[in-house]
Amino acid sequence: MRALAQYVMRGPFQAGGVAAVTTAVPLLFWIGAAVVGLVILRLGIGQGLNIGLWALLPALGWSIFGQDPTALAVLLQVMLMASLIRTTLSWEKALLAGSFLAIVTGLMLPVVYPGLLEDLVQAGVSFYQQYNAEIAQSLGDDLDRVIRDTMNASMAGTYLATGVGMTMLARSWQAGLYNPGGFRKEFHSLRLSPPIAVLCAVTMVVGPFLGLNSMLLAWAAGTPLFLTSLALVHGVVGLKKLSGNWLAMFYVALILLGPSLMILLVVLAFVDSWLDIRRRISPAGPAE
Repeated sequence: MRALAQYVMRGPFQAGGVAAVTTAVPLLFWIGAAVVGLVILRLGIGQGLNIGLWALLPALGWSIFGQDPTALAVLLQVMLMASLIRTTLSWEKALLAGSFLAIVTGLMLPVVYPGLLEDLVQAGVSFYQQYNAEIAQSLGDDLDRVIRDTMNASMAGTYLATGVGMTMLARSWQAGLYNPGGFRKEFHSLRLSPPIAVLCAVTMVVGPFLGLNSMLLAWAAGTPLFLTSLALVHGVVGLKKLSGNWLAMFYVALILLGPSLMILLVVLAFVDSWLDIRRRISPAGPAE
């Protein structure tokens, strides 16, 4: 990946070519988005938008002719978040903007891609009726609505998560080429301010009472909290100079425990926004 980043930064022709080709090739769109993000972060929004146009054309092709908005949605997420990081140096603002775009995406998907969403809903309804008849019967007429909300939220949330991941990849490429160790330090210190943490928590709790898609709001508002909880874990491990095995065990536990541990991490990130846990931990001394 480092070699790819070096090649991309040789000039606009190389960057635009890689962005266009990888976006056009199925399942490689994430590379194109990360390339555009790298150019924005390193060279500025103007040059980044020029390279983004190379990736935008195949992304629009997939979106219009292939009825697959994934590449376009992820590209827009990365361009938005990378631009905000470039101008404000704030991951918090970038994540907040990404979450807002995810909500807008979730609201637009049923309007722009009704056929795609309808096919997914029918597949989900058929699955539950065939393999989970009890759940389908208990939901009754609400089954279609629940699956529709779930599919809608999952698509928009996946675009957000992928966009965040590709923005982080672009930032790590930038640090690897021009500021070794910079991304690690930046990620380890990532923390939401109390007002933003409260906004995310209130959005997840109050939104459903307003008749909105609760799963979409949970994806959008929960992602910044979840990412900062991961940063907290990485930061504590870094402060205590623990081995990478601790992080490996943590991610294994995250896979095994799933939602239970994720909820705990979100709560921990909310608490950390007020207490700043990393500031209260004494760093490990030099190894003897």
